[in-house]
Amino acid sequence: MYEKTIGSRTVFEGNIMRIEVLDVELPDGRTSTREIVRHGVAVAVIARRRDGEFVFIRQFRKALDRVVFEVMAGNVDPGEEPEAAAIRELKEETGYEADSIRFLCPLYPSVGYCDERIDVFYAEVHEPGETDFDHDEQIETVRVTEEEMDRMIRNSEVQDGKTLGAWALYKASA
Repeated sequence: MYEKTIGSRTVFEGNIMRIEVLDVELPDGRTSTREIVRHGVAVAVIARRRDGEFVFIRQFRKALDRVVFEVMAGNVDPGEEPEAAAIRELKEETGYEADSIRFLCPLYPSVGYCDERIDVFYAEVHEPGETDFDHDEQIETVRVTEEEMDRMIRNSEVQDGKTLGAWALYKASA
């Protein structure tokens, strides 16, 4: 079932991703092409407060042209460890600092065309401090109970793949 890469070219390179077109040889000798989005490692954080409520965010996402309910997430900076990035993103986006943080699992959100890996963490947090959004971010912090989150998922109110995956990983590890 292996596909051998016999050629590749970069057709786009941006700030956080590049797109490559690969020429591949299939197991039966035929050839085909694959379009791959190359993206660095990212992190996502499921955060639970001492009172048992969970912290999420809402922010506008241009790709969908609407506000989306999500876990805190972001890219790992060059030279940064994923756990440090998770702690940083949690603080930047919500103001919450981790009392403890634990790696749950890597998540690959769309393996058919993208190599992005999102390392999912679970953090226990205390009362929030100041946020430090990126200059182009507008983020609202949202607190929900576990029961509210499960209901929101059942009612299709949560549609972001990394959030659904992170929640499933949390539930499996609890």
